[in-house]
Amino acid sequence: MTQVNSEDQNFKHIFIAGIEGKRFDISIQNGRFASVVESMSPYNHQVRPDTNLWISPGLIDLHTHLAWTDFDHSDQLKRDKHEIEVMQAQAFAATLRTGVTTARDAGGLLPRTAQHLAEYYGHPLKVETSSDMLGAADAHGVKHLEQRLNDIFDTGAGWVKIMATGGLGAPTEQVLDPVFSEEEFAFIVRHAHAHHKKVLVHTWGGVTIDWSIQAGVESVEHGMFLTEDQAGRLAESRTAFVPTTSIYRIAADPKGVLALPAVISDRAARAAEAHSTAIGYAKRAGVRFGFGTDYATPALHGYNLQELDTLIDYGLTRTEAWQSATTHAAEIIGRGDELGQIAEGYLADAVIFNADPYQTKNADQLRKSIVSVITGAQKP
Repeated sequence: MTQVNSEDQNFKHIFIAGIEGKRFDISIQNGRFASVVESMSPYNHQVRPDTNLWISPGLIDLHTHLAWTDFDHSDQLKRDKHEIEVMQAQAFAATLRTGVTTARDAGGLLPRTAQHLAEYYGHPLKVETSSDMLGAADAHGVKHLEQRLNDIFDTGAGWVKIMATGGLGAPTEQVLDPVFSEEEFAFIVRHAHAHHKKVLVHTWGGVTIDWSIQAGVESVEHGMFLTEDQAGRLAESRTAFVPTTSIYRIAADPKGVLALPAVISDRAARAAEAHSTAIGYAKRAGVRFGFGTDYATPALHGYNLQELDTLIDYGLTRTEAWQSATTHAAEIIGRGDELGQIAEGYLADAVIFNADPYQTKNADQLRKSIVSVITGAQKP
């Protein structure tokens, strides 16, 4: 697999993933798709067609943690700064190799760090950041939250991350309990939006999903205990749902790559079981799905395509799963006019495969079929 910064390139008679029976001639100029037209002429000996190649938009991972090096953050504190930076750069490289060209970091990565890693190490991953997460330590009233939010704004982050409920570390009977009061939650969203910041909400379910809908957040993350009624209201409000399904199946395996303690893997197993029901509710209601992995360690970065497998296992069609990682994901981050499609004028972020990605059996086969990853211009 090769990584290419797109300047001027041409593809003849190449397939576009998801469009059957047609080939296209595609021209890239100055890092953007300059021309995308259906091939009208038959093959000839003078122009070699890109037979057996498919092009897809670069994938967008809406929930990852590129700054983290260890599942237990106390282990990261034992590492020196240079080691951490090198591991973060490796996370950037691995994420790009798997076909993800844009990532929304869901907490932990500062904008200046993302820029440094992309430029200094030559890994041109596009990253949207939320810097610090707001959680239990910040549930001290509106005045405290205002200062914390202002600190986050000062970093240049475009997103605010609310840890609205517990997660794998919380006892099962408490995992849906709100971290913030309704007043605090509403203030966070209101203050973020007033400063033109988008909001993503970590919630396993319960009343914080209702608050998210009422406040108009951009996306709800995880949501494995989403109810059928809440799914309907998510769809009506156009609030995106980023379920991050695969991480819970991975965490549920006590002998898997994370090898978590039994109490944690048991919680993950219950979450994974609930997720398929939530996905069913959301699909039937017409909720807009977003692709996110919640991957945060070297053992996971680079295997992002596993999320497609899990979404499909839980009931999405292959087309729906791909849309969650391309067109829908681009819309969720507010960049649907320049990312997520192979279309004229769009940034030339793309993945070239030597097999039809809509026909591959699983993520492992799909990953092995990647020929190259193309990253387009950062600016017009």
